[in-house]
Amino acid sequence: MKRLAAVLVAVAMLAAPALAQQKYPSKPVTIVVPYPPGGSNDTFARELGKKLSDAWKIPVIIDNRPGAGGSIGAAAVSKAPPDGYTLCLLSSSFTTNAAIQPNLPFDPVKGFTAVGMVAKGPMLLTVGNHVPVKTTLELFDYARKNPGKLNFASSGQGSINHLAVALFALMGGFQLNHVPYKGTGPALTDTIGGQTNVMLGSPTSTLPHVRAGRLRLLAVTTAQRIAAEPDVPTVAEAGVPGYEATLWHGLIGPKGMPAPIVERINSEVTRVLELKDAVGQLQNDGVTPAGGSPESFRDAIRREIDLWRKVVHDAGIKAE
Repeated sequence: MKRLAAVLVAVAMLAAPALAQQKYPSKPVTIVVPYPPGGSNDTFARELGKKLSDAWKIPVIIDNRPGAGGSIGAAAVSKAPPDGYTLCLLSSSFTTNAAIQPNLPFDPVKGFTAVGMVAKGPMLLTVGNHVPVKTTLELFDYARKNPGKLNFASSGQGSINHLAVALFALMGGFQLNHVPYKGTGPALTDTIGGQTNVMLGSPTSTLPHVRAGRLRLLAVTTAQRIAAEPDVPTVAEAGVPGYEATLWHGLIGPKGMPAPIVERINSEVTRVLELKDAVGQLQNDGVTPAGGSPESFRDAIRREIDLWRKVVHDAGIKAE
């Protein structure tokens, strides 16, 4: 009898995790956003969270934890239980921050579980209305004739818009002064207000200001123009042949998440991204649904870290 009881206990212990995975989610899910409210990460997290909540009939909580180029929020997620109830909605800045920071409190690839890419698109090259340029070539000319005069804002040291501008300046043959902020929202505010001059921002956070006439849009960073602004040239078309930088958003979780839960979240996100209203909203925001497997997302993260490490080296960029 004792042996039978021990076997039953062992079977029950093995069955419990599988049963929990079948019932996932059975309690609120938290999506950590490692940046302040107002940026594209925050916007995507709230849009995605609402649709997942509607599908699961379970609350999805958005938890903003800004700081250290996104490392504070990512570190918190890396230490969470790997049960699928704590996720992180991050962007390309995760890979650029990993490229510039030598002593992160986590391994940016092995320390997490990749769940899936959500959306991808360009960044928008914009200037404040106080800057006397109307095209990318005019910006080049002004920057060369006024060395050290133009400041560019970013969402933080080592962020995607920091390193993408650094690459832009390297390829364009001029210099801009970097002014890092703790998120896209405050960086946009100061560019609009005239404290800074130039910015690369996501379509989600930047287009409303462009359409309201508060910022002047010069170019997009992807290889192709975007449907939301078809008359706006790419940076490559506008004077920097070969330039390309893509902004993406994706979900990760703590290391060791069970494969069935990862697949459950990935498939639900994929289904949500195929909804007509979701596709329309993303396109209106200037981006497109991404999707793809967890494995392809993990590999993309690894490749981009290698790419941005080269830019950091070539531009002589240092961590704060």
